[in-house]
Amino acid sequence: MSYINRYDNWINSEHVDEKTKEELKSIENNQNEIEDRFYKDLEFGTAGLRGIMGAGNNRMNKYTIGFTTQGLANYISRWGQKGKEKGVVIAYDSRNMSAEFAKHTALILCAQGIKTYLFESLRPVPVLSYAIRQLECLSGIVITASHNPPEYNGYKVYWKEGYQLTPTLAKDISEEINKIIDFKYINVMDEVEAIEKGVLSYISSEIDSKYNCAVIAQCLNKNMIKEEGRNINIVYSPLHGAGNIPVRKALDSIGFSNVYVVKSQEHPDGNFPTVKIPNPEEIQVFDLSKELACEKDGDIIIATDPDGDRVGVAYKNKEGEYINLTGNQIGCLLEYYILSQLQLQGKLPTTGVVIKSIVTTDLADRIANKFNINVENTLTGFKFIGEKIEEYANTKVKTFILGFEESYGYLVGEHARDKDAIVTSVILCEMALYYKNIGKNLGDILEDIYIEHGYYTDHIESIQLEGKEGIVKLQRIASFFRKSLPMKWADIKVTHIEDYLQSKRNVIGEGIESINLPKSNVMKIYLEDGSWFCIRPSGTEPKIKIYFSVVANSIQKSKEKLEALKIEVMLKVVEAQEPKETVAKENLDK
Repeated sequence: MSYINRYDNWINSEHVDEKTKEELKSIENNQNEIEDRFYKDLEFGTAGLRGIMGAGNNRMNKYTIGFTTQGLANYISRWGQKGKEKGVVIAYDSRNMSAEFAKHTALILCAQGIKTYLFESLRPVPVLSYAIRQLECLSGIVITASHNPPEYNGYKVYWKEGYQLTPTLAKDISEEINKIIDFKYINVMDEVEAIEKGVLSYISSEIDSKYNCAVIAQCLNKNMIKEEGRNINIVYSPLHGAGNIPVRKALDSIGFSNVYVVKSQEHPDGNFPTVKIPNPEEIQVFDLSKELACEKDGDIIIATDPDGDRVGVAYKNKEGEYINLTGNQIGCLLEYYILSQLQLQGKLPTTGVVIKSIVTTDLADRIANKFNINVENTLTGFKFIGEKIEEYANTKVKTFILGFEESYGYLVGEHARDKDAIVTSVILCEMALYYKNIGKNLGDILEDIYIEHGYYTDHIESIQLEGKEGIVKLQRIASFFRKSLPMKWADIKVTHIEDYLQSKRNVIGEGIESINLPKSNVMKIYLEDGSWFCIRPSGTEPKIKIYFSVVANSIQKSKEKLEALKIEVMLKVVEAQEPKETVAKENLDK
């Protein structure tokens, strides 16, 4: 069906409300806008849905959510009455329309006779993950677009273990969604009726208290915090999101009394008026926090994203400046602190394991080796870390200690199966206090780690390629690195190549090995000096990320190596986007 036919279907459907039709009629003379809204469906995958809000198949709205939820409901119905009774728990963040989308989702599930639990106000992702297992639900949903710009929203689906959908589950549910071909097949129950029939229940504070206890149970030095928690000044910003109440409650419960919240970013606001994008990876979102930190003599600054699963950190150095840490640096500091404290307390498990993604720094491996702890790598996406946590919780073969990704997502403890900015915030403050007591800041500890293990520098280049042509360019880039890869980069030889789409590791000069991970369109290239880079196209949008990691014996040398490698790789990425005949012609012209 053409995008024009889809547009007409929406305009003429008796099931589409007048407000939506008016929005669509307002663009009737803008063919480019109509095409962009209707040339494809908003794709459902392991991360659920995510997109710009508005009317159309390729937008986030109550109708695209309706199709998705009806498909999910039909899939749950395959599990019979028992699956329906176990039900679904739904949370939402501070984004515009999140509360409305959450209720609409709940009432569609209720119409299918599926027991549905809906939080009465916004909650962060880790609380949703915790609630799924506490309530013994079959599934969970959170309405959020994480740290995307204000015009976005999204729909994440979780399964009974508490982590996001695996590829197999996502595929099965997507097939059910695709069977819903008309608005008339989406059934919505009246809220009053749903409550009266007992299929809709609102959750207030009962889960929150249990979750808070689970968070503070992860602290390693509770007595130290109780006695000296007043000796550290903490500045916190929820960036207008869902982290405000749970982070402050956890810090207060454990004994941190000097917590200063950035007032202009304290309250939920889906417009995120004080930042361009509410992403704690961006240094600029800390501007207001740093002003408050200067005023209050803050020792550490913490910022959580709108759905409370990612956290960024800045610390005060000896010169009184506030320095932001990268996602890899935060993860390695957490790892070093936790492992060293467990060892000091005689609690370090011999079966301990740290789990990280394939694009996360190798420094984590070096730290773990120091403590005789195993490291396991998974594909990018915390669901894969969650799968491993669940596996080891059941088999007891290994003991989970920490999971993290370079993209500012961390989990300490097994209370959740997704990244948790609340528990991470508490452990970060504990860590900062512990090191302050011995006269050091987080930068000092990071330097100690570098001196022992090498100066690692990591970097990400993210390229957004617009529209349908962007997808073609992505395919060309992937094809180049898969079929025409040079064997030397920045004068350093390639030692081995990991192709996760082919599930193969090519050790140069030695042969091919298998990779025991799910297939994914990712390539990772290792160099002779310990450096690597990784090419990872998005599976759902015209975007590609290139990850770099280098190591040297000084920070300056490390940065120089990174720059040389980055320039050469990015040049090839640009060249690969053009058709071969175009590149050949340009070379002839020269």
